[in-house]
Amino acid sequence: MIVRYMLRINQNPMRHLSTRKMKLLNLSLLIHLCSLLLVSTQPTNQPPFSCDSTDPLTKSYKFCKTTLPINRRVEDLVSRLTLDEKISQLVNTAAAIPRLGIPGYEWWSEALHGVAFVANISQGIRFNGTIRSATSFPQVILTAASFDPYLWYRIGQAIGIEARGVYNAGQARGMTFWTPNINIFRDPRWGRGQETPGEDPLVTGKYAVSFVRGIQGDSFEGGKLGESLQVSACCKHFTAYDLDNWKGINRFVFDANVTLQDLADTYQPPFQSCIEKGKASGVMCAYNRINGVPNCADYNLLSKTARGQWGFNGYITSDCDAVSIIYDEQGYVKEPEDAVADVLTAGMDLDCGEYLKNYTGSAIEKKKVAVSDIDRALHNLFSIRMRLGLFNGNPAKQPFGNIGSDQVCSQEHLNLALEAARNGIVLLKNDNSLLPLAKTEITSLAVIGPNANSSETLVGNYAGPPCNPVTPLQGLQSYVKNINYHPGCSTVNCSSDLADEAMKIVKGTDQVVLVMGLDQTQEREAHDRVDLVLPGHQQKLVTRIASAANKPVILVLLCGGPVDITFAKNDQNIGSIIWAGYPGEAGGRALAEIIFGDHNPGGRLPITWYPQNLTKIPMTDMRMRPEPSSGYPGRTYRFYQGLKVFEFGYGLSYTNYSYEFLPLTKDKVYLNNQSSDKIALGYKSVSEMGTELCEKSKLPVTVRVQNNGEMDGKHAVLLFVRQAKTGNERPIKQLVGFNNVDLKAGEKAEIKLELSPCEHLSSAEGDGQMVVDEGSYFLSIGDKESEITVVFSEDTSDAATSKLMILPRILIFFYIYSFIHSFIPMHIVLK
Repeated sequence: MIVRYMLRINQNPMRHLSTRKMKLLNLSLLIHLCSLLLVSTQPTNQPPFSCDSTDPLTKSYKFCKTTLPINRRVEDLVSRLTLDEKISQLVNTAAAIPRLGIPGYEWWSEALHGVAFVANISQGIRFNGTIRSATSFPQVILTAASFDPYLWYRIGQAIGIEARGVYNAGQARGMTFWTPNINIFRDPRWGRGQETPGEDPLVTGKYAVSFVRGIQGDSFEGGKLGESLQVSACCKHFTAYDLDNWKGINRFVFDANVTLQDLADTYQPPFQSCIEKGKASGVMCAYNRINGVPNCADYNLLSKTARGQWGFNGYITSDCDAVSIIYDEQGYVKEPEDAVADVLTAGMDLDCGEYLKNYTGSAIEKKKVAVSDIDRALHNLFSIRMRLGLFNGNPAKQPFGNIGSDQVCSQEHLNLALEAARNGIVLLKNDNSLLPLAKTEITSLAVIGPNANSSETLVGNYAGPPCNPVTPLQGLQSYVKNINYHPGCSTVNCSSDLADEAMKIVKGTDQVVLVMGLDQTQEREAHDRVDLVLPGHQQKLVTRIASAANKPVILVLLCGGPVDITFAKNDQNIGSIIWAGYPGEAGGRALAEIIFGDHNPGGRLPITWYPQNLTKIPMTDMRMRPEPSSGYPGRTYRFYQGLKVFEFGYGLSYTNYSYEFLPLTKDKVYLNNQSSDKIALGYKSVSEMGTELCEKSKLPVTVRVQNNGEMDGKHAVLLFVRQAKTGNERPIKQLVGFNNVDLKAGEKAEIKLELSPCEHLSSAEGDGQMVVDEGSYFLSIGDKESEITVVFSEDTSDAATSKLMILPRILIFFYIYSFIHSFIPMHIVLK
């Protein structure tokens, strides 16, 4: 999105803007200035709002009457607008309407893992006043490694509070944040995979629900949001978007060939969860086409699926310039007005760009667009602004008006950022229990690597200025005073390693820590990788340092996407490997705490780590399922049949855990409520079974977890399921539940999870229909399994029990009869 407007190279974003973009930027800034001059008599440090109670004119407007339902208020507002005013509201930088006391509004703000500032482009958030920074949480891919939905919720909640604090301080022109990114991390080369919760649809969906509930102001369980929004979240990029720029193929022209089967059980579920359970108030349609149709011009996707089937009640925005490329780059339509017509009739409401502002008027003149389509879009847009309280008068007197600047970078939020980094970091190797290091025995360290002292690398992309970043070097310095540091390479790309110089600090030190990996020069928006190995001479540097060290070294990797480090995994001179993602501003401290044993690592990989030979497969191949006949191995742990460096869900600890399934309340699941022509084929469609049967078939799964080691620890318990009979394009296995458990040494606990057969045992047919197969399934946690069976015939257990109860009654009758007969003649009894 950002890179559509600028490229961040050499820290000089302006020089890479095209002339057209420069003009758009200047125009955008001019509109902002005019909006402020025309509308605001409010103090500059006061947030912009409408319906000022001190203005007698606003009292006559129905749209200012908070006692009326929002839809009535919006109808009144839209009815007062001229056509030109209506068109001016269809773009991300919505113009002010001075005659109605409505200030300009900026729809585009970012908060992927903390409130961010889109430099020189969007004026939604500014760090130019009393607030100069915001809490920078770990990049999403690392947060996902905690497998902790309540942590995800609290991070969203903290970001929402800080966003309101920035707005209340008068440093925001919008409260709509285009986050979270919930695309599936299908291919490890994707530059934006770091922004996502990983490759699993269930994890991604749960992350979306938890984060959105938190940032919008809902409860963790949901259902308490009502009409008021703390801020507005926007789930993106809808849909099947996971290629940016690979070998000259870019996202603007890429036509993703996606089967209905893969859409149904991989690409779409996170968005369905985000809408139905998370109640997201925004959705962003993606740049790419799906099977020939641009996402933002797809009526079936936006209106029929999102609004019709899933009940979406919010606004739909394009990604930035996604409307213009429909004509300019994809050539999907014959003229610009056709692009405008296609997106509006498809159900899109907002253009991040200028296309709707430039061509909607002429599209109406050419009778390609009806004013009613514009009114519908405006209804969705103004409804969100009203739900945010921006038409309720002075924000200081509104529900979120008491959130002050002191809640931005608060100690509570900084502690949460540290907790998130601690719980996400994954221990990948720990031969001979090299870690944790003994604090009393380590008096000197050699810290080497281009990522060891980079605060910029810590935060990944879409990050705002952090409050108090701590690099890995700084974190280690809090434990060991005698530290020798050398970057090892001049930059992360390591085009020329400085191994000879770095070797000088290795000799004589108690321990060597190498901090290597990637950064935003290697993986980012608009830049996918072509290799999975460490950049440049990094591998050579690591190997040389490890062989020269007095004892096995510790290798720390900062990166979003996975790296093929098979060499390090098999090198006896490398004793421990830690993946720390992009751990946010507290990442250096969290990493040092783990290395020295003040925290026991419990994170697990949210994505498969593949070998380098996966790069032989075109990134453009969107198929999830394998094709053995052609050698195509499939994608993600659910379908991939090739070799792995590390598996999805892999992660070590300083302690040992054991698992035990407690007996299930039932080991047979009966799914028969009506006749079906699919039963003879061995499967049954979920839609056919209906909501009542699906709810009735749910069953609890209880697992006893014990910490058998000598160190307290918190880790994720992952429940998988696999079918006894593999094949038929079904997943090899899939995650169906997860939870976190915090256990002291020697302690045990029971973890309760819920299995929903209609959701967790189903997979997609070729036509996209979700079905459940009859037969045996195996639930697994760690090395333990428990079998359940899906049966389509009627549950006869109750009937059998009733029949068994009849027998004792018959016996009692005959006993009484015989007793009476022994005293009374037969003819009297029968009489």
